[in-house]
Amino acid sequence: MYALVEILGKQYKAEEGKTIQVDLVDAELNSQVTYDSVLAVVKEDDVKFGAPYVAGASIVATLQSNFKDDKVRVYKYRRRKGYRRTQGHRQQYSILKVEKING
Repeated sequence: MYALVEILGKQYKAEEGKTIQVDLVDAELNSQVTYDSVLAVVKEDDVKFGAPYVAGASIVATLQSNFKDDKVRVYKYRRRKGYRRTQGHRQQYSILKVEKING
C-alpha cells in the first residue's frame, strides 16, 4: 500500500515503514506530523484518486532528523567586464518516517 501526498507544495510517494526526504519541516524532532493533502491511495487492486485530494485520507509520519545538503556554488561571470560574483547555498531537508496511511 502506498499513497501520493503533497508536502510543502511538492509531491512524494509514501509507503508505510519507509522514510522520505522532504524540504525542511517546522516541527520538533521525534514528533508526529499529519498531512491531509493525499492525492491518491493505492492498495493492491483498490485505487482512489482525489479531486484534488482524497476525502478522509491522511498520512501520519515521524520527524526523524534535519540536515543540510552539500553546498551548491553559483558563479556569475561576464567576459572582459571585470564582473565576477560567487554565491553559495545549502538546502535544508527533513527525514520523515511514514508510520501510517489512513484511507
